Amino acid sequence: MSSKSNGKQSNDQKSAARRERLAEARARELRAEKIRRRIVIGASMAVVIALAGGVAIAVNSGSGHGTSASSGSSAPLVVPANTSGTDGTVVTYGKADAAHTLDVYEDFRCPICKKFETSDGPTVQQLADSGTYKIQYHMAAFLDNNLGGKGSITALAAAGAALNQSVDDFKKFHDELYANQPSEETDGYGSVNTILDVAAKVPGLKTDAFVKAVQDGTYLPWAQKVADAFNSSGVQGTPTMKLDGKALTLFDNAGNPISADQYTTLIQQGTGTK
Repeated sequence: MSSKSNGKQSNDQKSAARRERLAEARARELRAEKIRRRIVIGASMAVVIALAGGVAIAVNSGSGHGTSASSGSSAPLVVPANTSGTDGTVVTYGKADAAHTLDVYEDFRCPICKKFETSDGPTVQQLADSGTYKIQYHMAAFLDNNLGGKGSITALAAAGAALNQSVDDFKKFHDELYANQPSEETDGYGSVNTILDVAAKVPGLKTDAFVKAVQDGTYLPWAQKVADAFNSSGVQGTPTMKLDGKALTLFDNAGNPISADQYTTLIQQGTGTK
C-alpha cells in the first residue's frame, strides 16, 4: 500500500513538473510573440526589409498621410523660409549650383536612418560642403501611423521652425534629432519638451521665435504637406538615397551601414570623379 502511494505521489510530482514546464514554455512563447508583434503586425506595422541591397524601414502602403489625428492639419499653412522645390516641401543643403544632386529620404523617427547617420552622416555632409553634390531632403512621417503617436510629424514641424531661421540651423538640428533619437516605440519626439531639449544642443537655435513656433505647432500643416509629398514619391523605405536619380546601396548584406570610405567611393563612381 505504501509502495503504491509513493508511486502515485511520484507520478503526481512528475505531472506537476510537466505542467510547470509547459506553462513556462507557453509564457516564453507569449513573450516572444509580443516582441514579434512590436516589429510586425500584419501590414500596419513598419518592417525591416532589404532595399537595393541594403536595409530600410518599409513604408506601409496604407499609411495615408502618415500622421496622427492631432497633427494640427486644420491650422493655416505656413511655409518656412528657405524651402525649395516648386511646392516648398524640399530642403536643399549645399551649393545650389553643384553639378550633382543627392536626394535623401528619411523619417526622424526611423532607427535605421539614425544607424546610417551615425556611421556616414559626417561624410555625407562633407561631400556636400565640398561641392560634390547638393543634398535635397525629402522628409517622411509614416512611422506615426505605423507605430502610433506623433513623433515624426512633431519633429518635422520643429525642423521647419529651424529651417525658417536658416538652412544651417535645419541641418544642425537634423543631426541632433538623429543623435538623440529615442526608441521609435516610445514616441519620445511626440513631446514638445523633448524636442526643445534637443534644440538646446544647437547653439543659437532656441530663439523665442523658434520656441513659440514649436509650442504653437506653426509648421505642422507644412510638415503634413512634406509628408504627403514623400508618400507620393514612390520611395518604399527609409533611409533611401539617390545620386542623380540612381538609388545607392547604403548597407551591406549583414545590415550594417557601408563605411565612410565605401560611401565616398560610391559617390566618386556615380559622379565620375574617381
